[in-house]
Amino acid sequence: MKKLKIFLFFCVVVCTFTTMRAQKQFTLNSPDGKLQTTVTIGEKLTYDITCNGRQILASSPISMTLDNGEVWGEKAKLSGTAKKSIDRMVPSPFYRASELRDCYNELTLRFKKDWNVEFRAYNDGIVYRFVSRSKKPFNVVDEAVDYRFPNDMIATVPYVKSGKDGDFNSQFFNSFENTYTTDKLSKLNKQRLMFLPLVVDAGEGVKLCLTESDLENYPGLYLSVAEGENSLKGTFAPYPKHTEQGGHNKLQMLVKEREAYIAKVDKPRNFPWRMAIVTTADKDLAASNLSYLLAAPSRLSDISWIKPGKVAWEWWNAWNLDGVDFVTGVNNATYKAYIDFAAAKGIEYVILDEGWAVNLKADLMQVVKEIDLKELVDYAASKNVGIILWAGYYAFDRDMENVCRHYAAMGVKGFKVDFMDRDDQEMTAFNYRAAEMCAKYKLILDLHGTHKPAGMNRTYPNVLNFEGVNGLEQMKWSPASLDQVKYDVMIPFIRQVSGPMDYTQGAMRNASKGNYYPCNSEPMSQGTRCRQLALYVVFESPFNMLCDNPGNYMREPESTDFIAGIPTVWDESIVLDGKMGEYIVTARRQGNVWYVGGITDWTARDIEVDCSFLGDDKTYNATLFKDGVNAHRIGRDYKRESLSIKKDGKLKIHLAPGGGFALQIK
Repeated sequence: MKKLKIFLFFCVVVCTFTTMRAQKQFTLNSPDGKLQTTVTIGEKLTYDITCNGRQILASSPISMTLDNGEVWGEKAKLSGTAKKSIDRMVPSPFYRASELRDCYNELTLRFKKDWNVEFRAYNDGIVYRFVSRSKKPFNVVDEAVDYRFPNDMIATVPYVKSGKDGDFNSQFFNSFENTYTTDKLSKLNKQRLMFLPLVVDAGEGVKLCLTESDLENYPGLYLSVAEGENSLKGTFAPYPKHTEQGGHNKLQMLVKEREAYIAKVDKPRNFPWRMAIVTTADKDLAASNLSYLLAAPSRLSDISWIKPGKVAWEWWNAWNLDGVDFVTGVNNATYKAYIDFAAAKGIEYVILDEGWAVNLKADLMQVVKEIDLKELVDYAASKNVGIILWAGYYAFDRDMENVCRHYAAMGVKGFKVDFMDRDDQEMTAFNYRAAEMCAKYKLILDLHGTHKPAGMNRTYPNVLNFEGVNGLEQMKWSPASLDQVKYDVMIPFIRQVSGPMDYTQGAMRNASKGNYYPCNSEPMSQGTRCRQLALYVVFESPFNMLCDNPGNYMREPESTDFIAGIPTVWDESIVLDGKMGEYIVTARRQGNVWYVGGITDWTARDIEVDCSFLGDDKTYNATLFKDGVNAHRIGRDYKRESLSIKKDGKLKIHLAPGGGFALQIK
């Protein structure tokens, strides 16, 4: 018996030693040493994440399955490794800063059979991506993206709203708009997909924002809790096999059948970055630039023609005007009034949203008889205002070059393309084709009805804005149970981490708590007037709508002039303070003028603004818009003050429930 025990012990030791020899491990640290990932190559390829020595992501497998039966990441044969460190500044035009620091350590694992995996460790994240070296075409059947956590952590997630419970295939057709649900991983809805970005709270102030970047010609990632405990598992929309025209006003292509693979690959390529942004303070999460930094560099050699700015918008307020002697609607008289308003306030653009092209034709060359488009474009140009045209996805895609050539020659400045509502490979490829074609004809592009930016605004800087947000348009029809105020103080830490948002703020009808109701033709915002002003600073939108009608704006000259003067791109941005779901305070600078904006949830709050970011030790002149003493009862109540500020000063401001403040410092 004793000999048997010795023999068994010897076998265990040999097996363990053999397993250890079969596995290879590599560690990669962030430049500041606070984050670390350990990559293990064995039966499976795995990685984990530790923050300040504490594991926050358990060993999680990654792989890619090809249609020839190969599985990159299982029993992988390593052929070489490389490490490097990068610390550089990269230009970031039309963004939250004029340039960004790109500082990371990188580990490249090179495997036999023509594939690599690249890991990078930043001070605020661990990321990786697959790279194909193969020159032979193949299809990707699946990519395993698993996030396995050491315990039952709390997550804040946006569920897909459309489709049937449990039927993930039906949920792939969606608008990427929803508020957030916060719960333990074990309590999340197993029947619903979650789109990105989303946030997992690892405790002790540490949060992980899970998202992706460089999403070109590849399906977007969804996560679910349908399998396993304490984990989020990735899934992708399979490649469309058969599509039919339909959907909203026949402007969409509906997928009727899908292939048995998720992506086609025809040449060597980089796949999207899988990102875990990790911060120990919420304000640092809201300030992360990783999505932009990980995108492919700009493909446009000349960007001098790209003009960001604000746009007067007629759709949210139902083409309403008062005090005029004509019936408002989709007609030249209405649009000329909008152009006059834009010109008077220095607003760069007016948009013709849905309605200018003949309905149900999906043909952007057919203009409704009530509109003389050339006359409008010329009238706007005479007043230094640009015209932007709304376009449904299929109408734009089916005749893209002809449409771009024709309207660019007419003098139109860009397009707002809507109702893609998918992010399978076919659709993500469309977004890049549209950006390239618009750039060819010097047109700016607003991708509405689409997924998160995922860095595309770096690769094609003419794409100034993206939806994929539960924006203010929801206030036209949503019941009072939809808490937009709470959502507003969550998206800077989640959705905005991925890039700009076509949120469309600027409401002049403002409802304090309990006073909101949906009104399609004369909509309102939840929260105070000063909240709406602050959103122009807190939210990032290089192409930023003024959602309300000219009459409402002209009756509110102080608010309107302040909004009209706020830049849409910045030289510098600093998140001064914030807590996800509660409040945020952001400072941004263009030239020698600073703007500071702050918003709160439905909790009244006293904010202290530390002015040390001002730099020079001198006195600055400032204009402050703050909630009025009765803003908790009447949302439009506000007070405007002029004051002097010094670098060593601390400014105390009271925010009403659902309130905010906006500060300009010269």
